[in-house]
Amino acid sequence: MEREQQGGDRDGGGGGGGRFFQRRRPCRFCIDKGSIDFKDVGLLRNFLTERGRIVPRRISGNCMRHQRELTAAVKRARHIALISFAEER
Repeated sequence: MEREQQGGDRDGGGGGGGRFFQRRRPCRFCIDKGSIDFKDVGLLRNFLTERGRIVPRRISGNCMRHQRELTAAVKRARHIALISFAEER
């Protein structure tokens, strides 16, 4: 009897342990029909962290196609020194 009362979190009463589902935001490039250009440094910086890392698509909300284009554009911009590879500490 005591064991049944202790396991009260398993009845689905919101006791944690489950995944939190949040509605995915639509891809901003699909909505605006805008193109991703490696020369547009201001746009690319929106998808970089303060340490210079590329933000993953589950956080940025991009679709897979545009996330790949964005990654390639960031790498091109880094290669020709428009964006630094890593921020200085």
